[in-house]
Amino acid sequence: MSTAPARPATLAMTVVPARRARRPAGLITVSALIAALLAVPLVFLLLEAQSAGAGTVAGQIFRPLTGTLLWNTVRLTAVVTVLCACIGTAAAWLTERTDLPGRRIWAVLLVVPLAIPDFVVAFGWVTLSTWVQNFRGAVVVMTLAVYPLVYLPVAASLRAADPGQEEVARSLGVGRLRTFARITLGQARGAILGGCLLVTLVLLAEYGAFEMLGYQTFTTEIYTDLGLPTAVPTACGLSLVLIALSLLVLAGEARLRGRGRVARSGPMTQRMMPPLRLGGATIPALLAVGLLILLALGVPVGECIYLIVQGTPASVTGVSMLDAAWHTAAYGLAAAALDTLAALPVAVLAIRHTGAARHFLERSTYLVLAMPGVVIALALTYFTEQHLNGFGYQTAPLLIICYAIMFFPLALVGVKAAIARTPASLDDVARSLGQGRLAAFSRVTLRLAAPGLTAAFCLVFLSVITELTATLVLVPTGVQTLATQFWAYQSDGSNSQAAPFALVMILVAALPSVVLGRFFNRTTRAQG
Repeated sequence: MSTAPARPATLAMTVVPARRARRPAGLITVSALIAALLAVPLVFLLLEAQSAGAGTVAGQIFRPLTGTLLWNTVRLTAVVTVLCACIGTAAAWLTERTDLPGRRIWAVLLVVPLAIPDFVVAFGWVTLSTWVQNFRGAVVVMTLAVYPLVYLPVAASLRAADPGQEEVARSLGVGRLRTFARITLGQARGAILGGCLLVTLVLLAEYGAFEMLGYQTFTTEIYTDLGLPTAVPTACGLSLVLIALSLLVLAGEARLRGRGRVARSGPMTQRMMPPLRLGGATIPALLAVGLLILLALGVPVGECIYLIVQGTPASVTGVSMLDAAWHTAAYGLAAAALDTLAALPVAVLAIRHTGAARHFLERSTYLVLAMPGVVIALALTYFTEQHLNGFGYQTAPLLIICYAIMFFPLALVGVKAAIARTPASLDDVARSLGQGRLAAFSRVTLRLAAPGLTAAFCLVFLSVITELTATLVLVPTGVQTLATQFWAYQSDGSNSQAAPFALVMILVAALPSVVLGRFFNRTTRAQG
């Protein structure tokens, strides 16, 4: 009996070093090519800044307006990130660890706001009340729009955490609050930080919502400057400042996360903690969750329906609606498939191998999240004009590539989580039975990771449907998406005509949101 536990440890010691010693040249090469493609916007910014001259760019950066933009961006990012961390973590704890009535339904509804574009949330609130403007409005709108980015990973983390650690703490006399603060939140720290990282990077690159709310940030100023040929160097300089901010965020997140990981006390502990009885707190908890969903989901959807009812019947019909919905869905499906496929080698390299190369390649891919979509679109435009004589400009393939670059980090996060849940030892077993490396990976790892890959696909699809700025630049001539058509009507003040496109956008994005919710619920039932 005493030798039984030693055998797995011995096997682990013999397998893992061999895996690390084998240099994954193929994975590194493919991952490097993907990272190089993602670096195209950064290269564009550096080239534009160089052509303008260091003195010109520095003069544009170090001016009073830059200080105002920096203050506006940093304070909003800090406030919204903290609020999302608190709201997302609290909602996840209520739905995963308590006996909240209807918690499985609430769990799905809490995810659905991901289907609502940030600028549609702003549209709903702005048309409802003039109170939601400037900094105050930006905090309200962005918190309600992006809190699910924290809720989803924290809910998954609480679901997978070791219940034994909390049980041991309670048995040693540690109170509920201290156990929650030190053990529960400690186990979910990585998920909270990961969600906050996504929230921060999304905020740094947001444009549409801030434009509607009249809140000036780096992104709104960059978009304005890029529309003026003489101000392109200024926009590039501001974009470099934005990238520097994102580098600080990535470094801070990596430092706070540390190298610790949540581990279960044994292979047979795949069980859930008994739900905590809320007792007298049940009604306040239900009211809090219901209010959150009402504000995040009910206000924008309800306001769109109200505007449609108040408008004319012609505003909700027409071939343009069908065409816009078709092109939006087609672009989203193509970009999501491309991103999910491209994220596989980078995820495998990051999860199953060690070394500075894989760490650099993985972390560098997150920078694009902090770049405004218009910068990425103009970088691709510059590339086609300089090297392809304009071939491909304003075509569907170039727009899809732009989407794939913009939202690759979202796919990578989902694919990494899926690969991390598939033991590498199963591939080794398959290969010992005569299967080739690719055959073993496709027949074992991909099958086990399929639900997580589907979730990553849905996350990118959602993001493409709600993208605006890059689409305005690269959308093919004569083609409209739901986002661009909505923006055109909204910019003209035709709110009753813009509302149907916003509502259809939500409906198209609702399906992948439900798939995400069902994926997490299925994981819960499998572990319960």
